[in-house]
Amino acid sequence: MSGGHRNEMLMIGVLESEWGIIIVLVVVVLVFGSTQLPKLARSLGSAQSEFKKGLAEGKKVDGADAGADSAAPGDSAVAKDSDKPSAASG
Repeated sequence: MSGGHRNEMLMIGVLESEWGIIIVLVVVVLVFGSTQLPKLARSLGSAQSEFKKGLAEGKKVDGADAGADSAAPGDSAVAKDSDKPSAASG
């Protein structure tokens, strides 16, 4: 085991206990201050909602693209080109 994995396991172990979570919360309050925590929570909430909106829009766009892909876009370009005489054929 490398040293990095041991540190990750230690952090997970700390967060599994009640006291570990309390200590982490106290450190967060001390670092950010009690006045900044509501702002931080609001920004995290808005970021989460924007992320969910983006995922929903991405799924909607993917669904619309899947219907358009069934027409094989390369086939229509070939058909348009074959209707016109090419410059090489003269």
